[in-house]
Amino acid sequence: MNIIAWVVLGLIAGAIAKAIYPGYQGGGILGTMILGIVGALVGGFVGSALLGISFTGFTLQGFLVAIAGACLLLFLFGLLTRRSAL
Repeated sequence: MNIIAWVVLGLIAGAIAKAIYPGYQGGGILGTMILGIVGALVGGFVGSALLGISFTGFTLQGFLVAIAGACLLLFLFGLLTRRSAL
């Protein structure tokens, strides 16, 4: 049940992360959903491992961790796909 909550939370977090993060990232709606889900899962697992707190369910802390994870992945995706100026 815990993973399902992170997936649902990730769908919302991906959209919010794209709205927060500046610039154009591309990817469309499917990319945003995948980014949010993976970001929420990564944020939840890393946050739990580093802080020792279980971020479960639809709580404010879980929501903030999901958004932070999605923003982190969005930043890393931007670094990987950035074109250099010639």
